[in-house]
Amino acid sequence: MLAPEDDVPASLMALCGELEIRVPMAGVIDIDTEVTRLDKEIARQTQEISKLSGKLNNVAFVERAPAEIVSAERQKLEQAETALQVLEKQRAQIEELRSA
Repeated sequence: MLAPEDDVPASLMALCGELEIRVPMAGVIDIDTEVTRLDKEIARQTQEISKLSGKLNNVAFVERAPAEIVSAERQKLEQAETALQVLEKQRAQIEELRSA
């Protein structure tokens, strides 16, 4: 288990809610395949953020939808933004393996 202040080694990562599951990958994975996978997931999260932002920026939706629905959509947006940040960081770490 890593402490928040620990440097995270380059690793495969999957998100399970807010839990990050990591497997060290130096010399174990095909970097090109992993970059392609991450690019697809980054695109998916970017699309989700765009969809949710559009919905939440729609005044009619925010005013007419039940408060719990609006709150749930805001929470989904926050989770998607967090996931995108983690994925972009992961992609940068994998690119560093290329040059190592």
